[in-house]
Amino acid sequence: MNFEFSAAEQDFINEVRAFIHEQAQLPDAADVMAPDRDTDSMLSDTPARRRFNREMAARGYLGMSWPAQFGGSDKDGIYEYLLNEELARVGAPLIGKGVGIIGKSLIRHGSDKLKAEFLPQIRHAEIEFALGYSEPSAGSDLASLKTKAEKSGDGWLINGQKTWNTSAHFADWYWLAVRTDPTAAKHKGISVFLVPMSHPGITVRAIETLGEHRTNQVFLDNVWVHDDYLVGELNKGWVYICEALDLERFSIYTISPVEAKLELMWDYVKTETRDGGPLSALPAVRRVMAQLTAQVETAKMLQRRVIDSACQGGVPAVEAAMFKLYMTVLTQRMANTMIDILGPRGLLHKSSADAPTHGKWEWAYRATALDTIGAGTSEIQKNIIARRGLGLPYVN
Repeated sequence: MNFEFSAAEQDFINEVRAFIHEQAQLPDAADVMAPDRDTDSMLSDTPARRRFNREMAARGYLGMSWPAQFGGSDKDGIYEYLLNEELARVGAPLIGKGVGIIGKSLIRHGSDKLKAEFLPQIRHAEIEFALGYSEPSAGSDLASLKTKAEKSGDGWLINGQKTWNTSAHFADWYWLAVRTDPTAAKHKGISVFLVPMSHPGITVRAIETLGEHRTNQVFLDNVWVHDDYLVGELNKGWVYICEALDLERFSIYTISPVEAKLELMWDYVKTETRDGGPLSALPAVRRVMAQLTAQVETAKMLQRRVIDSACQGGVPAVEAAMFKLYMTVLTQRMANTMIDILGPRGLLHKSSADAPTHGKWEWAYRATALDTIGAGTSEIQKNIIARRGLGLPYVN
């Protein structure tokens, strides 16, 4: 596997960096770019961020890897990865769910009607989505979901509850997993629908998390949706969910913010002193920093494997699980290490004037716990690696 970028790919990186620099000069840049954000799921819906997304669309950055027949550019998936890395480096919005999860799933499985309705809106950054998967009693064991859809005329009547739905408070449409055949085996009776969030039967309530970002619980009471908004085949939703989760793990876990954190750690230990010398001179600090540096390079290698699989047209299930598991544990390890190095003052909240490094690492310490849960817990990733990668038997 060649880790070096081609001349064309490097030209694209330079183009994106110039675009970001141009955007950083605008008055609303602070509402668009937040490099200190400690979790990629910390999204906000502001006019500035929507404007930025529309500008990306105007530059042709959304849907680059889609086939030309759907408005894409037939570019290799590597270009979407390169774009996301540069966006993540400055804390700008990633291309995320609409392009990478909803769009690609519709291209694979959606009806002509759904493709015609949603793909242009995604490419033009005119629409936001929320993912309706987890439930109070169906988190890691998602196939146990109980939200049900019952046939009603030429549509379906949906009732149930979802939780941990980031973006639900501002999304336009809901990518919703429901049970359509209660008599089938739990993986066999699930379907996916697209549902307008404006439906009067949908209630969204905020959940504030440990990492200080908002997610939501969603209640669905007699929500009727037409047959046309069934995604793919009836009762085949589990396949689509698994593919979408693999795409999500690829799209939201970028390496550049971790590299930036490592640079900040090195800057700190090289400039801060203890017992008359720099922290970096202490053997214990040197050892742990060397370990983290090697581990960041390992994470980059695992991510390149995901990209290689995706660029060859596959759904990188095992590769994405390996990267997601390693990456999220690594970010926790980095935060824990910096708290240890900072000592008791490292536990001061970012609102405290005395907090070293402006409280960045205390915030990261809390926020990174969420990353080990979102897009499938660490335990789920281990199961994917064991069963799909190693061929080990399933054990209840």
